[in-house]
Amino acid sequence: MNDELGQQDDFEQDLPEQIAVRLAKRERLNELGEAYPVSLPITHTIEQVRAAYPDLEIDVTTGDKVGIAGRVMFQRNTGKLCFGTLQAGSGARIQAMLSLDKVGEEQLELYKELVDLGDHLFVAGEVITSKRGELSILVSEWKMAAKTIRPLPNLHNELGEEFRVRHRYIDLIVRDRAREVVKIRSQVMASMRKTFTDSAYLEVETPMLQTIHGGASARPFKTHSNAFDTELFLRIAPELFLKRAVVGGIDRVYEINRNFRNEGADRTHSPEFAMLEAYEAFGDYNVMAELTQRLIQNAAMDVFGTHQVALDDGTINDLGGEWARISMFESLSAAAGVEITPETPIAELKKLADKEGLEIDHPQHGKYVEELWEHFVKGDLVAPTFVMDFPVDTSPLVRNHRSKAGVVEKWDLYIRGYEQATGYSELVDPVIQRERFVEQMKLAAAGDPEAMKLDEDFLKALEFGMPPTGGMGMGIDRLLMTLTGLGIRETIMFPLVK
Repeated sequence: MNDELGQQDDFEQDLPEQIAVRLAKRERLNELGEAYPVSLPITHTIEQVRAAYPDLEIDVTTGDKVGIAGRVMFQRNTGKLCFGTLQAGSGARIQAMLSLDKVGEEQLELYKELVDLGDHLFVAGEVITSKRGELSILVSEWKMAAKTIRPLPNLHNELGEEFRVRHRYIDLIVRDRAREVVKIRSQVMASMRKTFTDSAYLEVETPMLQTIHGGASARPFKTHSNAFDTELFLRIAPELFLKRAVVGGIDRVYEINRNFRNEGADRTHSPEFAMLEAYEAFGDYNVMAELTQRLIQNAAMDVFGTHQVALDDGTINDLGGEWARISMFESLSAAAGVEITPETPIAELKKLADKEGLEIDHPQHGKYVEELWEHFVKGDLVAPTFVMDFPVDTSPLVRNHRSKAGVVEKWDLYIRGYEQATGYSELVDPVIQRERFVEQMKLAAAGDPEAMKLDEDFLKALEFGMPPTGGMGMGIDRLLMTLTGLGIRETIMFPLVK
């Protein structure tokens, strides 16, 4: 961390002088014309030029004239010849060559005087290859497209993570991987939407501001509406509104949008994150497990062309085949070396937790089970695994298991040791749902800040009849972690930082 702070200090210590020099160049450019023109006679992108001339031999002139623009990432100025490397937003690059005989003495000297690394530059000229075989533009005309006032950091030094996160715009300029992750995320979103469309799902948008926060156990962000003079909450989940949509007859529905949880931030958590939730009438948690596997496998295939995804550290994440399904209680019993069931007394669970050094906030039977499971089992689940059948008291929106007492039809999907998604056979009985909400209110009264509120309007909707329904939720940022091996701050373009 200290090294990264030092990197920032080094970057900024010479800024006042450099900014002053560049501001003077801006003034000079405005005297000559414009430092920030509104438009330029661009005829091609850098990508188009490179695609049109993939195999030119060394020292060839094509006779073809183009006008392109890009950011100056490298410069080498000599007496009668100047070289610059221009970069497109995609990262594609091409060389610009300015010679005395093509642009004239005045324009060549102005180029040397006014153009810096980081500037956006327009050049027009002939497409050629240099004596080294590099695809180039032999410039006959140049214009400043946008003068940069602040210099780029030293491009020979790798940027630290903290610097990259705080200056993502710089990260995107100088680092190919940063741009690649943005592209991967966009392609993943397109793939998932295609999978949903192919499965006859409708995409909807539900409220971000809610009078009652619900749909998950989490601490909300609070705000105030002046128009309605009421306290509002940034949503922690879209679940209760999406279920209202199912009641209304939208049988297959999904939403990809932001959630906000006023909790900790670490390598796998962010207070603001992108979430996918989907609901299918007449489906159950098995149907939603199949859908979730299909969504992730399709995304891997659409983006990378394989289910064997190469991660940032060089390892392979194997997402192929049929994914394992294990019981929470059975896997915990095997790992702990003692049988644990829904009937195991809470005193025995507490004794085991104490032995393992686990502290359980607002203890319930189900919380002990889940915390013990995470302690004993979670870290070993590298391959994609659905963990099935959770305790009743920690799952207030899930229906009881059809054949197993004391558990609900819920799964969590784990990949590489962390939770990727969750799925339910949804609780649709309004009477039982009310009872569950009342139990949550008791937990809230006892001091649990994550307990759910009783939502009368949602209960009213259920009373109009919700068909048997399966539901699932998946964090988009975590999906990108699964597909890249990066931490959550690298998969979010502009994460929240202090």
